[in-house]
Amino acid sequence: MSEHPRRVRPRRAGRLFSIALPLALTTAAATLAHGAVPGTAAPAAPAPVAPVVAAAAAPAWATATADGFASVNALGQDGTYGGRDGAVVTVRTQAELERYATAAEPYVIVVAGTITTNPVGKEIKVASDKTIVGSGTSGHIVGGGFFLGQGVHNVIIRNLTIRDAYQGVWNDKDHDFDAVQMDGAHHVWIDHNDLRNMADGLIDVRKDSTYVTVSWNEMSHNNKAFGIGWTENVLTDITIHHNWIRETEQRNPSTDNCAHAHLYNNFLEDVPGTDITSSYGNYSRGGTRMVLENSYFQGFRNPVVKDATATVVQRGNIFSGTSGRNESGGTAFDPRTYYAYTPDAAADVPSLLKSGTGPRGSIGTTATAGTVRAAATTLTVAKDGTGQYPTVQAAVDAVPANNPSRVLISVKPGTYREVVKVPSNKPHVTVRGTGGSRKDTVIVFNNAAGTPKPDGSGTYGTSGSATFTVQADDFQARNLTIANDFDERANQSLAGHQAVALRTAADKVLLDGVIVEGDQDTLLLDTAAKDRPGRVKVTDSYVVGNVDFIFGRATALIDRSVITLKKRWDGSSSGYVTAPSTAAGRNGFLIANSTVGGDVSDRTFHLGRPWHAGGDASLDPQTTVRGTYLGAAVRTAPWTDMSGFSWKDDRFAEYRNTGPGAGAASTDRPHLTDAQATAQAVNTWLGDWTPTAS
Repeated sequence: MSEHPRRVRPRRAGRLFSIALPLALTTAAATLAHGAVPGTAAPAAPAPVAPVVAAAAAPAWATATADGFASVNALGQDGTYGGRDGAVVTVRTQAELERYATAAEPYVIVVAGTITTNPVGKEIKVASDKTIVGSGTSGHIVGGGFFLGQGVHNVIIRNLTIRDAYQGVWNDKDHDFDAVQMDGAHHVWIDHNDLRNMADGLIDVRKDSTYVTVSWNEMSHNNKAFGIGWTENVLTDITIHHNWIRETEQRNPSTDNCAHAHLYNNFLEDVPGTDITSSYGNYSRGGTRMVLENSYFQGFRNPVVKDATATVVQRGNIFSGTSGRNESGGTAFDPRTYYAYTPDAAADVPSLLKSGTGPRGSIGTTATAGTVRAAATTLTVAKDGTGQYPTVQAAVDAVPANNPSRVLISVKPGTYREVVKVPSNKPHVTVRGTGGSRKDTVIVFNNAAGTPKPDGSGTYGTSGSATFTVQADDFQARNLTIANDFDERANQSLAGHQAVALRTAADKVLLDGVIVEGDQDTLLLDTAAKDRPGRVKVTDSYVVGNVDFIFGRATALIDRSVITLKKRWDGSSSGYVTAPSTAAGRNGFLIANSTVGGDVSDRTFHLGRPWHAGGDASLDPQTTVRGTYLGAAVRTAPWTDMSGFSWKDDRFAEYRNTGPGAGAASTDRPHLTDAQATAQAVNTWLGDWTPTAS
């Protein structure tokens, strides 16, 4: 494209270290199949056998990462991904579980069957960098739980049933037997578990534990459900969402001295006619600042309680058959300052959680008992010579032509200054960084449209400037950065400053947990030909740039991501986020559940303009932005014309955006109707393709 004249999220001093806070790399609601809620009967334990270690890449469920506060880059830990980079082991005995849970190395530990702890009430210590996940619905821990001590970090506990340490005393002061206890831990994700019938609490987040997310769990049949605090320090940051808390008396949860407590889409249910009666529901204590939204309270006494020193900001909650205290007051915080999220409607919460909480049959399922199926053929890349190949392109070249199944190119941390191209005859390729952060593995080059080719045959042009080009269908990139660091200031003499970081010209492309960074024309979402489909999903990622930096003719969904606006080379603030060149009758760009902003001047960036490539009047460019936080950088008239084509003749619209850059519907700012929004939804935008990480 021709030349035309990063919201950094606010930091908390001394605690956050990245230029922008990372998002969740996946969400339980999106990645887990919702089967039946497991019953109370546990399957019989198989005879003990030696644990099995997977020799190949871990399957997708083993590489899932947290959302909410557990996804935040802080305390030297970039999000929560557990044992993703370690071996996958399957355990069936307490000794095997303890061996791997306490190891110094990262592990994905699959619990296959019922493990009864000895002695009763033992809390198995868990070291850092672990994922402990139940195999299907068969993973049960009976009579004990887990303990995460001071400094333990990067731990995931998923898909387990932890139960039956109860010693017969309802308000038991003598047996501190919890399902999960944390004392000074950070970056912990507790997800899709069934926790019940323990002697003390189901979950205790204690002694300044922080950056914790608790999601999609069923907590039931206990006196104390969920306690947070046990310190005078106001430090804990915690996200609690989509949990079904029922038949519990107190601590539902009790949040004491939480700096940021974000509770949303939880279902608190006190079933009438049972022996267990609720004392209170959500309790904001001490110095806690709580945001409580879109939750459903059924039959609870004192559903929302706060101390005089605490705050509760309520919005969108439903209270049915409740009584007693229901309190709010004070100011809290905006969770979207720290991460993106999309709450479900409160009215949908009971049915959603009754069918969706607890262990899922699709998580941790193995091919046969005691084995883990290899996810892909794996090729390793390392700059230091410890891999099979020294460059990413060398690994791509090694993929056989017309490969019938997935090939994983596993790239060790480092900066790879090279140009990479995945040709059309090499489908089913995943390029994945193995570092703890997507910033650890960087593929970068500095060609621009006006850069002369070494062979003297002209310049690269916009599409040819790409650092990374994807021409093969069914491609995936995960946990890495793709950048173009062309220096505009130093190259003012060049005619073309467009400098593409990533170009996709293929169908079924998934970009999951990546950073795509440049200035002008950062991300080119293209198709192989004008008449060919090109569907792309970008999720839990960052796209950084300033001029037309998301552009092309593909059908693209950008979901739960951060679009970061940068100043131009001369320090000025002006730009355009999208420049679609969509063919008539096709979907263009949908930006949903995301954040748009950056360290730029207010009201200086347009959300988009129509690119009629080559002056093609038959095109019908489309960008829709919905459910997205818009920073103050967004202009009050967010769309504009391009090269003689009026945006009003094409398809540009918004729907239910928030933030200082959002605005009411007008002739300069069209909004979708509810009916139109139903047709432009995340779950339908890409047609019959439902991307899954591999």
